[in-house]
Amino acid sequence: MDLADIRDDLKEELLTEAQLHERLEEIAREIERDYEGRDVLLVGVLRGAVMVMADLARSLKKHVEMDWMAVSSYGSGTVSSGVVRILKDLDTDLTNRHVLIVEDIIDSGLTLSWLRQNLVSRGAASVEICTMLRKPDALKVEVDVKYCGFDIPNEFVIGYGLDYAEKYRNLRGVGILAPHVYQ
Repeated sequence: MDLADIRDDLKEELLTEAQLHERLEEIAREIERDYEGRDVLLVGVLRGAVMVMADLARSLKKHVEMDWMAVSSYGSGTVSSGVVRILKDLDTDLTNRHVLIVEDIIDSGLTLSWLRQNLVSRGAASVEICTMLRKPDALKVEVDVKYCGFDIPNEFVIGYGLDYAEKYRNLRGVGILAPHVYQ
């Protein structure tokens, strides 16, 4: 689905499919250089990172392994509870592995900071972070991000894996959701 298909639900179109893919290609080349001669395990954070993870993996010109994790700090609300729960854990042993966490977006950074420390504690040789989007104005903790697609404004964004009420994930681009949709 294209952003044009939901124009009435958007405040603004932020990033096109072409911009997202072009930036992912650049990130893939950086990853190939940084991990030359080393195997890398991509760890996608469900559900939002599905699109980024798939496109990133296909952009890489080297073999990678993939695994998935689901974590939550929200419970049933829209404000973080501050307590992170693992909803789906990895199937892969991380001992001496080079791990690259793949995220769709970094908002506050609280959950991702916890996740990085959790994976480090499992004996990984290295743990780095790749995110397609980051909201610098929303960060509550400093998160060391090795690969970042785009810094964006602190707005409610949808598309390319990002949802509102489980809708809009399949949009090819990223847009700012109009307030009339969620208020």
